[in-house]
Amino acid sequence: MFITKKSIPRRTLLRGAGAALGLPLLDAMVPAATVLAQTAASGPRRFFAGFVPHGAAPGYWVPEKEGPLAAELPFTWKPLEPYRDNLTILTGLHATSSEPPPGETGADHWVAAAFLCAEKPKKTAGADVHAGHTIDQIIAEKIGRETLLPSVEMSVEDPGSGSSNCGEGYSCVYTNTFSWASPTTPLPMELNPQVVFERMFGSGSTPEQRVARRQRNQSILDSINAKISSLRKEISVPDRSRLDNFTENVREIERRLQIAANATTTAPEGFAVPPGIPQSFDEHIKLMFDLLALGFQADITRVATLLFARDLTGRVYPESEAPTLGFHGGSHHGEDPQRIDQLSKINQYHVKMLAHFVDKLAKTEDGDGSLLDHSLLLYGSNMGNPNQHLHYDVPHVLLGGNHGLMKGGRHLAYPTKTVPTGNLLVSLLDQFDIHRESIGDSTGRLENI
Repeated sequence: MFITKKSIPRRTLLRGAGAALGLPLLDAMVPAATVLAQTAASGPRRFFAGFVPHGAAPGYWVPEKEGPLAAELPFTWKPLEPYRDNLTILTGLHATSSEPPPGETGADHWVAAAFLCAEKPKKTAGADVHAGHTIDQIIAEKIGRETLLPSVEMSVEDPGSGSSNCGEGYSCVYTNTFSWASPTTPLPMELNPQVVFERMFGSGSTPEQRVARRQRNQSILDSINAKISSLRKEISVPDRSRLDNFTENVREIERRLQIAANATTTAPEGFAVPPGIPQSFDEHIKLMFDLLALGFQADITRVATLLFARDLTGRVYPESEAPTLGFHGGSHHGEDPQRIDQLSKINQYHVKMLAHFVDKLAKTEDGDGSLLDHSLLLYGSNMGNPNQHLHYDVPHVLLGGNHGLMKGGRHLAYPTKTVPTGNLLVSLLDQFDIHRESIGDSTGRLENI
């Protein structure tokens, strides 16, 4: 038998004129006569965590029964129904790390930092901040070393906006980010999708070159067009289709970024949106998710976090079914059924944005499966019923197959006020072959995870 198939490295980058384009996984990256599932080209694992404050509307998110998910999901999770087989809903968890320390008050709105480390942040408004080493960074140390960006931290709300007064003796950093490289090293979350794009695809260029390219309205693809054409001649027809789809997505994102950079529309009243950032929350978060999907596809990064909103935000969501309701004000519903119903519509809208990302991953081929098959996604909050700042019975969901290690289609119900969220974090580390006895407030591992 003669084997003539050529193999190109998985980490191939097409460089030119200050640009570097990572490529999606192609058949040509699999060594000849090698079973795909037995190679590194079968797709690495990815991890994503999304945090949203202010809990969830009671009565709208908990499934009626434990065990297999019903055909119709609770109202909050309905946008995820097409991905039911990849979805696990967790109920009953207790975010004890988000409760005020003994004898203290006012921590409730300053503890997004506890979401991925399950440790109570130190009460300080100075530079001596202290939280915990978050699991996204622990995972990045394990699976992100071979990528251009070991992790990506994103936000869709400007820390400089008027969404929070950072009072009660807590530093603003505790609500501006939930990703920490060490207990004393918070990582800033990038708000501008143009910056995220440049970090992913502008490697090797100077800021001046990138500005000049945008002013010429030149695509990053134009600078490497000859290399793309040359590569197309060397790969199979299916690979050409994958490459064409990928480059079309890159060009489409550039087009949307150009529109955002030139936008002159007015931001929501009282909400500061820096230049170059989409005025619409809907467009902003979808653009961030589309960039992240490309980053996962090209193996530019394998770990990412996204802050959906900051505590105390008064932002409204015109594209939701509660278009005039401020998020924080709406979370204090006073147990009024009509106001709870309105809050549930904001909750569902946020999940709809998550579903946009999930859909991208599910439809993107990645070796012997899809990006969703090879990823593990966490989405949740550190409050349950937000009306009185309750931190038990907090909503969390998991999505994705993580290379067959995660089973979906389930509702896992745990005894209320009994199982800390730290147990979930320890169990998620296990999913990435990182085995620790404890993290934060954990008392063990989650059963049946």
